[in-house]
Formats: sequence, structure tokens, C-alpha cells
Amino acid sequence: MATVELRFSALPEHVRTARLVAAAVARRAGVDEAVLDEVRLAVGEACSRAVGLHQNGGISAPVKVLLIEEEKQFSIEVGDEAPHAASGRRAPGDPPGDTDTETEEDEMGLAVISGLVDDVEVSAGESGGSIRMRWPVVPPAGLLD
Repeated sequence: MATVELRFSALPEHVRTARLVAAAVARRAGVDEAVLDEVRLAVGEACSRAVGLHQNGGISAPVKVLLIEEEKQFSIEVGDEAPHAASGRRAPGDPPGDTDTETEEDEMGLAVISGLVDDVEVSAGESGGSIRMRWPVVPPAGLLD
């Protein structure tokens, strides 16, 4: 199992780099070429969401992206360190803001990711959250014989 770890400052301009790295590693791992655009879009959406959560929460920690190559699947996990309270409300002590708008944007981002990726897991808690996306890999030519 090979893993590439990418960490970047929570700035929108770094999302493009994360998308490009994810697509390159996915291609090398054997993800079908026809799916690479979906990989790029899903990673871009997940990273943009994490950047937004960090910026809105005043979190200086980097966004973390794990690219995991396994025998039959390729996984990408995008993690944030923003506290996620139950029911979409802000955690105690969070700065005031338009919670309804932020929750709506968050749900829209997750809906886009779910529409692009068949196998998605979203986890969230007080210490942060993650989105794990998985795609099947195509065995190299000649191994199917």
C-alpha cells in the first residue's frame, strides 16, 4: 500500500495544486482515465470545503490530503481540523456568522461530491472532519490473462 500525503495552507489558490497532484497519483495508481475528471472535481470540491471551514473558523492548521493506493482501489481522504457540532450548528465559542448559509454551502458541496463519487464516507467531530472517497483501479494490461 503506497500513500502520498499532501498538506497545504488553507488558501483557495492551493486547491488547484491538490487537484493536479490527486489526478497524477490516481492515474499512476490505475484509476480509469474516464474517471480522472471526476477525481479532479471531487478533490477540488472537498479541498475547497476544507479551506472554507478553516478560514471561517480562523484555523491556521493545514488541510491534509491522503492519497492511498491499494491493490484493488484508490482512496483519497481530505481532512480538516474545524470543529463540527451536531445539527450543523457552531461549536461553543465559535465566532458569529451566517450559520444557515454556511450549512447550506456545506451540504451543497457534499451533494456535489456524492454525485461524482460512488463510494464516499464523511466523518465529523469536535476535532475535525474528513471526506474519504474511493475508486476502483484497473489492473495493468496483461494481468487479466
